[in-house]
Amino acid sequence: MAKPRLTTGSTIDGFVVGEAIHTGGMAMIWEVTHSDIDVPLVMKVPLLFEGEDPSAIVGFEMEQMILPRLSGPHIPKFFASGDFTDQPYIVMEHIGGESLMPLLDHLPRSYEETVYIAARVATAIDDIHRQHVIHLDIKPSNILSRPSGEIVLIDFGLAHHNRLPDLMDEEFRVPYGTAPYMAPEQILGIRRDPRSDIFALGVLIYFLSTGKRPFGESQTLKGMKRRLWKEPTPPRAIRPDYPPELQEIVLHCLEVNPAERYPTAAQVGFDLINQSQVKLTARAAKTKPASFWSTLKKKFDQNNIELLRQSSVITQIAAAPIIMVAIDLGDSTNELSEALQRQVLQTLVAIPDARVACVNVLKLNRVAIDRTLDESGNNKHVDRLARLKGWARSLNLPEDKMTYHVLEAIDPAQALLDFADSNHVDHIVMGARANSTSRKMLGSVSAVVASRAPSTVTVVRSRDPVSSRIR
Repeated sequence: MAKPRLTTGSTIDGFVVGEAIHTGGMAMIWEVTHSDIDVPLVMKVPLLFEGEDPSAIVGFEMEQMILPRLSGPHIPKFFASGDFTDQPYIVMEHIGGESLMPLLDHLPRSYEETVYIAARVATAIDDIHRQHVIHLDIKPSNILSRPSGEIVLIDFGLAHHNRLPDLMDEEFRVPYGTAPYMAPEQILGIRRDPRSDIFALGVLIYFLSTGKRPFGESQTLKGMKRRLWKEPTPPRAIRPDYPPELQEIVLHCLEVNPAERYPTAAQVGFDLINQSQVKLTARAAKTKPASFWSTLKKKFDQNNIELLRQSSVITQIAAAPIIMVAIDLGDSTNELSEALQRQVLQTLVAIPDARVACVNVLKLNRVAIDRTLDESGNNKHVDRLARLKGWARSLNLPEDKMTYHVLEAIDPAQALLDFADSNHVDHIVMGARANSTSRKMLGSVSAVVASRAPSTVTVVRSRDPVSSRIR
């Protein structure tokens, strides 16, 4: 029989219980110490008092299964857990930073701060998705910040792991989550779509930047079901100076149909930090809520909402990667350029939802002063950008599938690696220079990138129809 409560000073499996620091809806958090562990720790214990929701127990079991399988800076490090036959608990790293909750006392936040926070949250969401987990309870109190700046997601009691039994789904037939942040498919009981977390991220961005909830404060199931057909008020109707690019991103996240949202959190983060390249649609121009007749039509035309489309986390990410094409506009030959274009097209045939980022590096001098204009008086950066777009024109891809980036750096290989890392690039395609004096003296940029990149790298050679693919 599980103990009803802990007390300060008691010891469990070598962990000395300190002060209770938080009581939530399903669990309490205690400070604990252990003689063999020299990092700050907390112990999470489920609420097992009379009258407590039984989902607290099931959710705790889910977290006990999921948390040990997660790793990285966006997750509190797991140390130990206790069985329900004695005293159930989870001991994890104590994250020193605050949650986002204090920010809600002073809304709206600035656009710059909102974008900075949201981009980091998108990175954390993308990280857990790649580890087969959908959080399903993204909200300010579950988002912490390390002193070093990384966002940490906590509370995986409602989460779904793509490779584990879903006890919440098996044992309950009502939707669980935090009402203002729940995606439409969650309300219908669907827990397998990673785009549910993207919807919650859209709610967070909307709330931080406007001070309003996109779907109000309703806590009833009837009230929440309105979001199956009712669009949120456009942010520009609340704040007339709302950036169109940010509204495009927010409303893209908040689409009712999961298939019409961003396919991955990585793509949300990419657009947040590259807003100048966001392709604007009718979403960005909205300044008024949907009309009565439009809303009524959606209410009675739910056959168009593909809410039952379920996909695994990893499959969804794999279907919509970010592909970076590193293009040498200086010494590359026509043959190499055409080989790169063929490689990109071949990749897109297999992965039609991929986003392509065309990148060129404008190399800076280590010692001499760099000039921004060339001999003809043209801006080098703008010229490179125009040539990138010219290179991509023959691909005939939709504008929303392409972005263009000119990086200015002393070290081209490091610049490409930094871009790939900060934008969560999944696949790098680049050309290999032919033999040249500079290559012999300085080494190959493609070789450096291929050896150090965390993602797949395809190196294309103009005289070799078979490209080199490096993991």
